[in-house]
Amino acid sequence: MNKRNLMIGIIALGISLMCLIPASSAGFTPQNNALPDNFDFSDNYYTVYGGPDVSANIVGDNEFYRGDSVTLNINLMNKGLITGFRSEKDDDPIDVLDQKLQQQEMSYESQRTTAIGIVAILTSPDPNVEVKSGPQEAGSLAAGEQTTSPVMFNVEFSDNAPSGDYPLILSLYYGYQKNVQVSGDNETSLGVTNMDVGLWYDVGSQNVTIPVNVKKEAQFEVTNVSGQLVIGEEGMLHATYTNTGNEPVKDAIVRISAANPFSTTDDQAYLGDMDAGESSVAVFKLKVGDTAIEKPYAINSEIKYEDTKGHVSVSDNVKIKTQVSASSNSYAGGWMLPAGFVIAALVIGAIVLYIRRKPGKKPEE
Repeated sequence: MNKRNLMIGIIALGISLMCLIPASSAGFTPQNNALPDNFDFSDNYYTVYGGPDVSANIVGDNEFYRGDSVTLNINLMNKGLITGFRSEKDDDPIDVLDQKLQQQEMSYESQRTTAIGIVAILTSPDPNVEVKSGPQEAGSLAAGEQTTSPVMFNVEFSDNAPSGDYPLILSLYYGYQKNVQVSGDNETSLGVTNMDVGLWYDVGSQNVTIPVNVKKEAQFEVTNVSGQLVIGEEGMLHATYTNTGNEPVKDAIVRISAANPFSTTDDQAYLGDMDAGESSVAVFKLKVGDTAIEKPYAINSEIKYEDTKGHVSVSDNVKIKTQVSASSNSYAGGWMLPAGFVIAALVIGAIVLYIRRKPGKKPEE
């Protein structure tokens, strides 16, 4: 076997892969390599059909929660097959040398199904799922083989990702043996003398859909806040919680974190059972410190509940946005007339009406 021709084929394959895979890790379109100058089809006995067929699947669970950051482990397997072949020497006389060369060529042609130097790139068409990893190398796989260790990609799910299926696209690029030529001088008892083997490699690609799922779950949001909180005083805060997710909950309890300038001995409230879209009001007694400033504040809270499978879960942080006032006579967004001013205005109005009455006859008895 001529090692020089084999080495030229391997180098050409490496250059092709380097040209086709950009540094930015973006997708690309494979290009067919031109026929090598040293590849002479006059000694090509067969055209063989088929090639690598790489499949992929996630190892482990493919269901996640919104807001998760996970590592996907993806297993690759080559199911490549030789689907057929065509003889290129039907009209030529077949001598012993040709028979030996044909046998040699066919043995090399069987390697056509091997995927060489696999490079995997995972992308997400949906902005709610972001792939944080670039291209991953997976080595070479002969037909029937699978990766000894999975290729790994870091994936993040948006906090606002709706539940449902999200198909990820795994693009696979690899080299494979495109064709083989053999030639030799004579057939002897020791084999073919001066046998020369030329291997032509090309670049193949496949796209495999990797399905991942965002689980249904409860999600909470404060949809209304009422009550008056005054600097230096104790007041009641009413917060309406709505289950904006798509799963019901049982025995929901909300707990607030009363940080400065707030303090409380009443940091929990019972919300009860809440279907998707249903609301419940929590009431808290809060003391506002004397050093507080008249401005909006946000109070952290979280909800502990039982899901549909009986598991106890705790929600993400939910903020209660409220306003601290300097005086109980003030509105958060306006002002209030002092009571004395209102009374004075009424008295003045009555005097004006009395003065404007014209003198006249006494009313008849």
